Formats: sequence, C-alpha cells, structure tokens
Amino acid sequence: MEKDIGKIMKNDQSDIVLRIDDFAGKRGFTIREFVTSERYTGFTKAGVRILSKDFPKFKEMVNSITDEDMKEIEPSEDAKEQEEPKKVTKGKTKPKEELPDY
Repeated sequence: MEKDIGKIMKNDQSDIVLRIDDFAGKRGFTIREFVTSERYTGFTKAGVRILSKDFPKFKEMVNSITDEDMKEIEPSEDAKEQEEPKKVTKGKTKPKEELPDY
C-alpha cells in the first residue's frame, strides 16, 4: 500500500513527500525527498521512516509543537553581521584545520 499524504516544496527541483507505505512487510510513515531533474527523477536516500508502532508517539510529539514555537524570530544585530558575506582575497587561503584523533 502506498498513500501519499502531501508534499512540501523544498526548492525548484526537490519536494519533501509524506506518505504511508509498506516496506519489508511493515507499514510506516515515510518523509523523503523527491527530486525532478535532467539527471534523475525519483526519491533520494534522504529521509526518515517511522514504523506504525512508533507513529502514535511521533504524532504526539509533533502535536505538542505550538504555533508560538514555530514563529520566526528577528535576527539580533550580531546575527545580522554574521550573515554578511565575508570578503575573499584572491591567492590567499587559510591552512586546513587539524582534526583531533579519536
């Protein structure tokens, strides 16, 4: 069974698709990226699948989010400064940062 619930446009070539489907004999709720381009049209590997047994908890968590929680905030002056593009000097590059050994 496949039942598309809806989609949200991500950009000109990608949508986020919400659907109920069966995979490996188990029903679930899937949120995946669907791409339409010259090179490829179809679902990408990007996404998440919630098994039907876990869906009530997922739904409860989503429903706990209020409109107030999702209101856009005005960026502070510090954040606005960080968003400004940095000047690039030709011919000069920074050395790569060393990554710690784990």
